[in-house]
Amino acid sequence: MLEGRRVLNNIILIGLSGCGKTCLGNIISSDEEINFIDLDEYIEEKNNMTIKEMFSISEEYFRDRETEAVKQVSKLENTLIATGGGVIKRKENMDALGKSGCIIFIDRKPEKIIETLDISNRPLLKEGKDKIYDLHKERYKLYKKYAHITIDNNDSKEKVINIIKDIIKIKLHRR
Repeated sequence: MLEGRRVLNNIILIGLSGCGKTCLGNIISSDEEINFIDLDEYIEEKNNMTIKEMFSISEEYFRDRETEAVKQVSKLENTLIATGGGVIKRKENMDALGKSGCIIFIDRKPEKIIETLDISNRPLLKEGKDKIYDLHKERYKLYKKYAHITIDNNDSKEKVINIIKDIIKIKLHRR
């Protein structure tokens, strides 16, 4: 009856750069029996280049490598995936990720991001931390459009972690 049905699935975290995707993913994957992939790190490893180096060629160059990586990680199962902030810019990325699992938008106010953000490894923020407001304005509707679930990450990190753990238990059919 369940033959051919995919029971295990992925959990995909989307949101602005600095909203907490990688931090949350590392904490949750160490507590839960789930693999964790930071998509930006995956892209760097596969291409033997930093994100900054790829962006120095062009943003399009980076986005092409990001799309290829999305296709690869979307085939995985039982994986928590933290995406880069701009993954939502290409519909094909979000279609592949949406078929792969549950997309969770980690919603954090730009002011909160600016309080804690290290911009040194974030090419789109090289103009300064205020660029985060422009990115928020440009991308917020896309995050909301593609997310199956939105989680506010402006206060308690522990609360967000517990919500995601509950989603993992439900979506990945765990007890």
